[in-house]
Amino acid sequence: MKIIILAAGMGTRLGNSLPKTMTTLANNKTILENQIDNLKTFYDIHDIMVVVGYKKEIIMEAHPELLYVYNEKFNCTNTAYSLLLALEKVKQEDALWLNGDVFFDASLVQNVKKENRSLVFVNSEKVGKEEIKYKTNRVGMITAISKTIDSGLGEAIGINYITGFDLPLLKQGLKKCGDKDYFEKGIEIAISNDLKIFPFNIQSQFCTEIDFKEDLSKVNKYILSQEHSTG
Repeated sequence: MKIIILAAGMGTRLGNSLPKTMTTLANNKTILENQIDNLKTFYDIHDIMVVVGYKKEIIMEAHPELLYVYNEKFNCTNTAYSLLLALEKVKQEDALWLNGDVFFDASLVQNVKKENRSLVFVNSEKVGKEEIKYKTNRVGMITAISKTIDSGLGEAIGINYITGFDLPLLKQGLKKCGDKDYFEKGIEIAISNDLKIFPFNIQSQFCTEIDFKEDLSKVNKYILSQEHSTG
């Protein structure tokens, strides 16, 4: 299984000059370092591929052990384009991908392959107005996923899994996206072409995207609380 981290963007909303994924947290690790440590607990570090763009040298010098894909159009494209660049390197293989600003518990990605179906990781306890939301049909399959959905069942959290069997459909969907589209648009297009993808509820496990300083504060409080409980 290949693992893709999307880290090409500038992340200006946090107000620093570094790529967002290089933001240092309360445990003195960067967001990316946390992701790598959690992923390599269960998967081979040599299967991790990072899509870089903005100030790519900072990321690449910090983690020379990883594989890299360069999005040279990082300043005018979105995650659909970045994901497609990486998936073009994946041939008939399962793939797990995540946004470069997601903080999550390691156990969240431990058993993903046991599901044996394509997944969107979701939090059914939250439905933020500006977040990616989803709807399902009677058998629980996702039928729509976007920011514009009314009465969504929950939020997508920025972690996703595609089986090797479904990979061609996702690639086709991403190829039909515009430069400014999020990868969820590619998922929706693939669904219209018979992709079967299901929500994977994180339940009580901690996971959040760090978009704003409030999110960063929430993550740091969680880290400190975990260190206190185990210390």
